[in-house]
Amino acid sequence: MRALRILLIVTVILGGLFVIADRVAVGFAEDEAADRLKTNEGLATTPDVSIKGFPFLTQVAGGELDEVEVGIKDYEADTSGATGGTGGGAPAKIRIDNLDARMKGVAFSGDYSSAKAASATGTATISYGELLKAAKAEPVDVATGVTAKVVGLSDGGNGKIKVEVEATVLGTKLPRPVSVLSSVSVKGDTVEVHADSLPNLGVQLAEDRVRLITDFRQKIDGLPGGIRIDKVEAADKGVDIGVKGSNVSLVG
Repeated sequence: MRALRILLIVTVILGGLFVIADRVAVGFAEDEAADRLKTNEGLATTPDVSIKGFPFLTQVAGGELDEVEVGIKDYEADTSGATGGTGGGAPAKIRIDNLDARMKGVAFSGDYSSAKAASATGTATISYGELLKAAKAEPVDVATGVTAKVVGLSDGGNGKIKVEVEATVLGTKLPRPVSVLSSVSVKGDTVEVHADSLPNLGVQLAEDRVRLITDFRQKIDGLPGGIRIDKVEAADKGVDIGVKGSNVSLVG
C-alpha cells in the first residue's frame, strides 16, 4: 500500500509538472508566433495568438496544431481603388477593425520558420467612415447644372446602408442631403454598394447618371495569409464581413 501511495504521488507530481511545462511551452509559442506575424504583415501592434487544444506538446510532436486563433485589432488591407460612385480619390489602404480568424490544421516546418493552416474562417468590420472613402471625392457632374457626392454612410436597418447624397442644382445647394437605402454585397474580393432606389435630387435625371453617385465598389485584396472576403452584412457601426481561406499562411 505504501508503494502504491508513493507511485500515485509521483504520478500526480509528474502530471502537474507536465501540465506546467505544456502551458509554459504554449505561451512561448503564442508569443513567438505573434511577433513573427506582426513582422510578416507589417502590423503596428502585436496581434493576439491563441493555440487551442491540450496537450500542446503532443501536437508539436505530431507537427500539426489542431486550432489557432488570431486577433488583429486594426489591419490595413491593400486595395485596388474604388470604381463607380465618386471613388476617384479612393485610398490605397483601407482599415479593417477587429479581424478575428480561426485556423484549423496548422502544419509547421521543423525549424518553425513557417506555418500553414488547412482552412481558416473569421470575421471583421469595415467602419462606415472607412467605406465612405471609397465613395467620397470631388462632386460629380451628374448632368448640366447638377453636381452631387456622397457625404455620409450609416446603418439603414434591416441589413441596408443609408447613403446620404449632397447635391447642387443650378448653383443652389439643396437645403439638406437626400438619402437612399442601399444593399451591400460581395463579388470576389470586391464589396459593392447598390442603391435600392434613387434619391430625388430635385430634377429628373437618367438612372445611370444618378448611380454614378450612389453606387460604388471597393476592392480588398490584401488580407493576411491569403484569406478572402466571403460575405458582408450592414450593421450598426459598419459593414461586418466574413472571411475564409484554405492553405492560409500563418507564419513564413
